[in-house]
Amino acid sequence: MYEQISHALLNDILDEFHPDLGREDLRHFYTRLGANFYAIHSLFGHLYGHRDDFKQQIVHLTERLARAYIDRPEELKQRDMAREKDHNWFLSQEWVGMALYSNGFADDLPGLTERLTYLTELGVNLVHVMPILKCPQKASDGGYAVSDFRDIDPRAGTLDDLAVLADSMRKRDILLTLDVVVNHTSNEHPWAQRACAGDKAYQDFYYVFPNRDVPDMFEETMPEIFPETAPGNFTWDEAMQRWVMTVFNNYQWDLNYTNPAVFIEMVDIILFWANQGADIVRLDAVAFLWKQIGTTCQNNREAHLILQLMKDCCQVVAPGVLFIAEAIVAPLEIIKYFGEDAVIAKECEIAYNATFMALLWDAVATKNAKLLTQGLKSLPGKLDRATWLNYVRCHDDIGLGFDDADIRTCGYEPYAHRRFLVDWFTGNYEGSPGRGRPFGVNAKTGDARISGALASLVGLEVALEHGDTKGIDIAIEQILTLHAMIMSFGGIPLIWYGDEVGTLNDNTFLNDEAKAGDTRWVHRPHIDWLRNDRRRQRGTVEQRIFDGLKRLIAVRKTTAAFADFNNRQLIDVANPHLFVFLRTHPQVPSDAVLIVANFNDAPQYLDINDLGNRGLFRHGQTYDLVTGEWPSIFNGRLVIPPFRFYWLTDQRPGLAL
Repeated sequence: MYEQISHALLNDILDEFHPDLGREDLRHFYTRLGANFYAIHSLFGHLYGHRDDFKQQIVHLTERLARAYIDRPEELKQRDMAREKDHNWFLSQEWVGMALYSNGFADDLPGLTERLTYLTELGVNLVHVMPILKCPQKASDGGYAVSDFRDIDPRAGTLDDLAVLADSMRKRDILLTLDVVVNHTSNEHPWAQRACAGDKAYQDFYYVFPNRDVPDMFEETMPEIFPETAPGNFTWDEAMQRWVMTVFNNYQWDLNYTNPAVFIEMVDIILFWANQGADIVRLDAVAFLWKQIGTTCQNNREAHLILQLMKDCCQVVAPGVLFIAEAIVAPLEIIKYFGEDAVIAKECEIAYNATFMALLWDAVATKNAKLLTQGLKSLPGKLDRATWLNYVRCHDDIGLGFDDADIRTCGYEPYAHRRFLVDWFTGNYEGSPGRGRPFGVNAKTGDARISGALASLVGLEVALEHGDTKGIDIAIEQILTLHAMIMSFGGIPLIWYGDEVGTLNDNTFLNDEAKAGDTRWVHRPHIDWLRNDRRRQRGTVEQRIFDGLKRLIAVRKTTAAFADFNNRQLIDVANPHLFVFLRTHPQVPSDAVLIVANFNDAPQYLDINDLGNRGLFRHGQTYDLVTGEWPSIFNGRLVIPPFRFYWLTDQRPGLAL
């Protein structure tokens, strides 16, 4: 019966459409709208059905979808249809990404267009351009405090510059990823400015209160995100004479999704950027979308319903566009952002594998893989048509959100172990070569997170300062091993710009008053292209890392077992220093690749018997896909050098044993 109601409403909406919409070729739009409208109506009704203006709002939403479809360029519509036919296209092993700030990487968008040949040289074919929307000069949170959702920041370029970049990327088969900050705006956004001027309609776009009664009830259960720099979750606005919810920073006002006008505006903005050429839209801070007194205001069920509704709307207009969920939350929560369907990602097709990232760093510090293996066992299985973004570093800090039960299972005490990790990577532990900085220190709890460039965290900076040849070798091996893990684990590997040549900490942020209080700027570098050019000089650090990653990428792209079809098996082995897992070919399970990584500073052996009855290495020979070598098995044992890894098969590709 409810489906009949939704279809009757759809007929009414179509009858009432503006005459301009009727003159367009909307055949594909109407087909997709019909297929998705029951879900859209159901979700919109669950969130907003209690409102007197429900029908008016859903009519408004549908009209926005139609206009976005009309505005969608024909080339992108053709790409949508191709991806509908090849709906698993994004699960291929051929995708390798890089995330970058356009100003740090190439000054601006035109500069980035000129540097695309550098990315193709490395093998990167997916680029996440970090936030480029208009934001305040100082209170920008690295671009995540947006003051205009429909324009490019002049420091990055113009919409025309983005169009040129998107076109150049399409010609090179490079995917473009752009951010939409869905949780909050800058306090300089026109919506916020109109709210400050007393416009009640725009005050309803935010969580605004005349006194502390309601904010205090929220605060009882809401954690502080940045207790060091932005304590509390509400800010008094002098002009408005109101308290406004500001979960992240006092200049970032949280949007109120209990208001359907907010949802409609944000969907329209997502579709606007899809129409500018984004293949993938990264939705920022999705865990925070729904606020409710008595909860942490994170991971609430309604946040998932909002994402499902956003995805259904995007399916109508731009079905070839993917969503990334930026939700750095506990493993049991992150998996939910793929959606509740048994197979298909009904919310976001892609999510950050923050758990894997943090566990890799644990292995680096402890020189063993105990917690890495144990923690991944606790990571729930994902949907078939969804995939991870696997990364070693990103623009953000390294959080240590491991499960306490897993930490105890490995013989550690949770608080002491996290304290050790912070001390290790900030160089405050005896013998540590780390040069990171603490971030988000909570004076009340002692909790902290870690900032720092990959090369500086693993000791390359210290080794270069001391001319320590062995230390340089160890750091390079660790950089390559960490990237080998994200390349082979299952999902899309995402390299952080600068890591491909071993870029060190950038301490110049301390000279900028607007950045000095945020240590994350230490790993958001401005690329020195003279240094990057040393990748062409044999024997330099830059060449060794760049060519090492280039080789990994090339091998990954030709190894079908690395496609992401839930075809990975973790393997427990007796040696705690080794991380071992198996990847199998989606159609040919016998065509397998065994990944073995040694996180210790001494050679370690793998007992082949630990692999169980998997039919591996029956002939006593192993072939490493990366080096082309035949590592020997002696007395049933395979030796793995310090800080090294292997991608092993039974035979060289194309050569029968």
